[in-house]
This record gives sequence, C-alpha cells and structure tokens, in this order.
Amino acid sequence: MVGMEGTGCGALLRELQQIWAEVGESEGEKSKVLSEIERECLEVYRRKVDDANRTRVQLHQSVATKEAEVALLMATLGEHKLYLKKDKGYVSLKEQLAAVTPVLDDLKCKKEERIKQYYDIRSQIEKIRSELSEHNDKGDHVNSPAADEHDLSTRKLNSYQAQLSTLQKDKSDRLHKVLKYVNEVHSLCGVLGIDFAKTVNGIHPSLHQNGVEQSRNISNSTLEGLASTISNLKAERKSRIDKMRDTMESLCHLWKLMDSSEVEKRQFSKVISILISPEEGITSAGVLSQETIEKMEAEVERLTELKTKRLKEIVTKRRAELEDICKNAHIEPDLSTAPEQTNALIDSGTIDPSELLANIESQIVKAKEESLSRKDIMDRINKWIAACDEEAWLEEYNQDSKRYSSGRGAHVNLRRAEKARILVTKIPGRF
Repeated sequence: MVGMEGTGCGALLRELQQIWAEVGESEGEKSKVLSEIERECLEVYRRKVDDANRTRVQLHQSVATKEAEVALLMATLGEHKLYLKKDKGYVSLKEQLAAVTPVLDDLKCKKEERIKQYYDIRSQIEKIRSELSEHNDKGDHVNSPAADEHDLSTRKLNSYQAQLSTLQKDKSDRLHKVLKYVNEVHSLCGVLGIDFAKTVNGIHPSLHQNGVEQSRNISNSTLEGLASTISNLKAERKSRIDKMRDTMESLCHLWKLMDSSEVEKRQFSKVISILISPEEGITSAGVLSQETIEKMEAEVERLTELKTKRLKEIVTKRRAELEDICKNAHIEPDLSTAPEQTNALIDSGTIDPSELLANIESQIVKAKEESLSRKDIMDRINKWIAACDEEAWLEEYNQDSKRYSSGRGAHVNLRRAEKARILVTKIPGRF
C-alpha cells in the first residue's frame, strides 16, 4: 500500500506521479491536475486564515469589551486599583481574555452587592423621612436602583450612611420624646378618668396602635399636638384639684357642723389624702375623675339639704324661745322672723338659714336685754298680780261657812288665809 508509506503532501505527490507514470498520463494533464491541487490548497488555507482572523477580531472585541466594562465598573464603584492591564505584546489574546473575565465577574458581583446596599440604605432613609413627615404614608417611595448605577462609589455610599445615621438619631430622639409624651398623657388621662385612646387618636391614630410592624408618627405636628395636649390636661388637672379642694373644704365644714360619722367620711378618705399632696404627686387612677367630683358635689348637696332641714328646725325652736321671752317681757316679737315667713324664705332659698338663725339669735339677745331692763317693773307687776289672785281667793275663803271645820286640809287653808291677809294689806292703794 503505497498510500500508507507517508502522510505528508510530498509523499502523496510522489504517489500521484508514480500512478501517472504507470498510466502514461500526458504532461499537460499532469500540469492541469497539479494546478487544481494548488488552487484547492490555497482555498483551504485562505478559509483557515479567514477563520483565524475572525477569531482574532472576536477575541480583540471581547477583550476590549470586557476591559471597557471593567473600566466602567471600576469608575462606577470607585475602585481604581482593582485591575491593572498587562502589556499586550507579551500576552496572547486568549490569556488576556482569561485574565479579564474573572475580574469582570468579580466587579459585577460587587456591583450587585453595592446596589443592594444602596437600596437598603435608601429604603431606610425614605422610611424614616416618611415617619418624620406630617403624613405617615406607607407607600414605597424609594427610587429604582438603576437611577444611581452611574455612581456606586463607596464615597457616595458613605454619604448615604452618614445621612441615614443622622436620620436614625433624629428618629431615636423624636421617638423617645413621643413615648415620653404618650406615657405622660396616659398617666394624666388615668388620673383624670379621661379616655386615653380617644385623646391620642385626636392627635394621630398611630399613637395608640400596637404591634412591632406599626410605626408611630413622630412628625413635628405630632410632637406639638402631644405637648399641647399635656399642657391642656395639666390645666384641667389644676382646675379639678382646685374645685375638689373647695368642695372638700365645704364637705369638711358640713361634716363638723352635722357631726357626721366616720363611716360617712371614710368613702372620701382617699381623696382627702390625695388632695394634700402636690399636683405632680397625684397619680392614682381616677382620683380626679369627673365621677369623683360629682360624687363629692352630691354629698355636699345632700349634707346641705340636711343642714337646711336641721337649721329650719333650730330656727323654729329658737323663734319659739324668742316668743316666750317676748311674752314674759310683754314685748312684741319681730314679725320679720315669724315662722310663716322664715319657712317660706328657707324653702325658696332666698336667705341662708344660717343668716336667719343669726338674726333670730340677735333678736333673742335684744329681747333678753329688754326683759332684763324691765325686770324690776315686771317683778312688781307679777307680785301685784299674785297678790290680787290671793285677794280673790281670800274673799271666796271668807264666804265659806265651813272654813273653820276640822276637815282635812282646813289648817292649810287657814295658814294660806293668814298669809293672804298680810299680802293684801301690801297692795298699793289699799289702806
């Protein structure tokens, strides 16, 4: 097998020439075949060269494209020392491509990570800004990360982080202040017996909504609303304390006046102990509620009515004493304090029973003074009246024919008759 003796072109050509010699091929035909072989070989080489050239161009383009991407990513990420391009004169295109590809992949991964960092930080910034705004919107207002892909440098990232830190501190300070205000409102509402939920909902609904996912509104208007509410609640607390102290003073006066039992006082013992404390020290729930005030006022009203009833009885009794004094002294009592008039005045509320009683007491003092000034004359009149009475009895006694009988009591009448004769002789104008 001559064809198996060599694999090169020269061996094949020698084999072809040997065949031509055996066949007796003409020189012209040989030249023609050799020309065709040379042409076909050139076409094969040309195709191979073209393919190799295209591959080289593609490699050049790939390397250039990847290097451009690397340069852009380095600029975007601000990492200028990340990749240094080698001298192309000593490195093949495939080696350059193999060197730049992992660098590009690494930069792409860093870009994606940086975009996530940007998005996370900006999301937090927008969330805090929303919480600081006048309206606590829950919508996602964070811009698309693509808007910042031209600058993903650590410098800008640090700028966002600094901005986030500032906002977080502001949020923390505001949240602390809001929680402090809310707790103070809760305490004041508890003391005053006011609906806490309704109070804070009037400022902002988020202040009473619970849950980890629920963020409280911490805007300026919310802080101002809480501060204003606290001021109003403190003013209401002071007003109620003043009112309750006045009411308690009236209540204590009525207790003393009416000699109330300890059982009646015990229901207000806690209020008494609270009212002697400073305003800031009053923290018991409901102690300054409207219900407590109304309960105290109702007790004052009850005791006042009872006092009026008793004073009415005392007025009537003292008026009777006045009339007795005036009667004994033969003096006309003051008609302004007559029972029919005093009862009408007390029932209508036109006059304070205490003032009326004081007026009657004054009249009693005057009547006693007048009676004392007439004492000597009244004693004489009383003696004269008594003597006249004895004189009348003596006349009847003298006309009794049995006055000297030894019946029971005769000696007593005899003695009285003797005394009557002596008394009659002393009556002025008799003898």
